[in-house]
Amino acid sequence: MDPSHEDRPWGSFDVLVDDPHTKVKRLTVKPGQRLSLQSHKLRDEHWVIVAGTAHVTLDEDTLELAYGQHVYVKRGVKHRIANVGDVPLEIIEVQVGDGFPEEDITRYADDYQRVS
Repeated sequence: MDPSHEDRPWGSFDVLVDDPHTKVKRLTVKPGQRLSLQSHKLRDEHWVIVAGTAHVTLDEDTLELAYGQHVYVKRGVKHRIANVGDVPLEIIEVQVGDGFPEEDITRYADDYQRVS
């Protein structure tokens, strides 16, 4: 399977695996950009940093992650990842759960005025 590619305002992603209970993506976040503050009801996410430096928000907590570090985001947790560096941030995201529809994204804040 060729990975499917999608451009987003914050960067892009390629879907590497897509089956009923697992989705794997490679995300590229442009310098100075961040994804929306969001949560999910149907899935958990595991993020592994493979290039750059990430600023991660998990509910009220924040942490910085660099190459080789990772974090597990449980369903229901408000989360966001931002590129605080001056090079592209690369993340491998493994989603596991009961489905991956776009409707499972609840956005609380978004720099690009997208709504859920």
